[in-house]
Amino acid sequence: MRPIKWLVALRPISWLLARLLPPVDRFFLRRSNNRWSVAAWLTGLPIVTLTCTGAKSGRREVVPLVGLLDGERVVLYASNFGGPRHPAWYHNLVAHPKAELAWGGHTGQYRMREALGEERARYWARAVALYRGYDYYARRTAPRVIPVLVMEPLNPES
Repeated sequence: MRPIKWLVALRPISWLLARLLPPVDRFFLRRSNNRWSVAAWLTGLPIVTLTCTGAKSGRREVVPLVGLLDGERVVLYASNFGGPRHPAWYHNLVAHPKAELAWGGHTGQYRMREALGEERARYWARAVALYRGYDYYARRTAPRVIPVLVMEPLNPES
């Protein structure tokens, strides 16, 4: 997995994957009840499916993303594969912070908030430990700071 994680962090590969992986993953995630994705198979990274409301269109948008599980929270990183702009799903969540997340057969309703300061630094360190490509993405996107978003359950399990 390590060589593949290194390879997908390279600029031309991440550019290509940014265009190919989301539609392929949407297909496999939908068919497997959010249990299987090409991205997870290739890299070993935890993939979640975000369903949010489009900021401008108001339409339902479905996006497969790397999601770091932290207890009942799910942490998302708006890296956009190291691109110069925030991804569209980030703007969607800013406009409409309530969204649905699904992974491994689990589905729940969540509300987004942005991690700042020490919390952001802690989650960013965990992201880089999980996938070194985030470090490359951060260098490539400078001066854009990659947002770290904490998705908190609307109905936490007791």
